[in-house]
Amino acid sequence: MNRVPETITQPIVHIVDDDEAIRSSLSLLLYSVRLVSQTYDSALDFLARCDFSRPGCLIVDVRMPGMSGLDLQRELKTRGIQMPVIVLTAHGDIPMAVGALKEGASNFLEKPYDDQHLIDCVHHALEDGDRARRDQERIAVARSCFEQLTPRERQIAAMVASGDPSKAIAARLGISQRTVEVHRGNLMAKFHARSLSDLVRMMQLLE
Repeated sequence: MNRVPETITQPIVHIVDDDEAIRSSLSLLLYSVRLVSQTYDSALDFLARCDFSRPGCLIVDVRMPGMSGLDLQRELKTRGIQMPVIVLTAHGDIPMAVGALKEGASNFLEKPYDDQHLIDCVHHALEDGDRARRDQERIAVARSCFEQLTPRERQIAAMVASGDPSKAIAARLGISQRTVEVHRGNLMAKFHARSLSDLVRMMQLLE
């Protein structure tokens, strides 16, 4: 249950563990630092009820009946869902937790965990998730702008992104340098770029 007043943009910390005592303890700890949490007693419960449109991160136990924490992590990756994952593990599960890190988990914590360390890990995971969302938004914008380009503009945009000067582009394409400058001006306008470096960065997002 959420215990902190929330807004639609406020991140949610999703807690998936089959141990009710751990779910309750984690939820109360997060509430103490004004973080919204939602608890689930299984991976399938999480997949059925989680609102993936909301920002947030996932704290998940490694060993659970049915789908394990690592299986859940892989399922999220299969679905293309980018959500930072913090894995909770018992001492004997450390090799599995290391495997989770290799699969892209944000962190893993041994039980019993240190409260402050867990809070720090959650804040870092939420920050990572926020950066990833902003990156995805920038890529979507860049892709939308790129789709508006003519074939010639796409050709010149690729050369500009490679660092080719207008004179070299003109020579390679057999057109005047002035024509290249006109095309480059059109690129700046279509990408809403304030500078050449802005244009180059947006093109690099599409690589």
